[in-house]
Amino acid sequence: MSASLQSHPELAPKDHWRLIAWFSWFALIVLCILWEAILAPIKPGGSWAVIKVLPMLFALKGIWQARNYTMQWASMLVMLYFMEGVVRLNDKGLSAYLAGLEVVLSLVAYFALLAYLKPLKKVAKMKKAEAELAAKQLEAKQLEAKQQEEKKQEENKQ
Repeated sequence: MSASLQSHPELAPKDHWRLIAWFSWFALIVLCILWEAILAPIKPGGSWAVIKVLPMLFALKGIWQARNYTMQWASMLVMLYFMEGVVRLNDKGLSAYLAGLEVVLSLVAYFALLAYLKPLKKVAKMKKAEAELAAKQLEAKQLEAKQQEEKKQEENKQ
């Protein structure tokens, strides 16, 4: 655990947000597969549109393992599924209800991912600020040492 997290335990990410994100992500994958393969495919008998879940499969393991980078790009990717759901809300029949469910699941995943990542971003900002402060302090010490060295050399010349 980093020093920032040790001094501020309230900044530790909440694991329940990761679980909510993972389960909504998984439910979105299942929904998309069932929608395009069985429930209301674009063409009767299923369609190749089911491959739209492939990008989501790449993020599934990373979300489960709480990989920050994966969660960051997954939060952007899920917006594509949100947009698809919004567009397909105008479909007729079951497809419109499935689109509504897709919108809800994508929003739940999005906000859960952001809620999990928010404290990590604060910790990163704190670390950056601490590093900048340490660099300024080191620079000030080096400048002071250099001035003392110059002062000593001037005294030795006299």
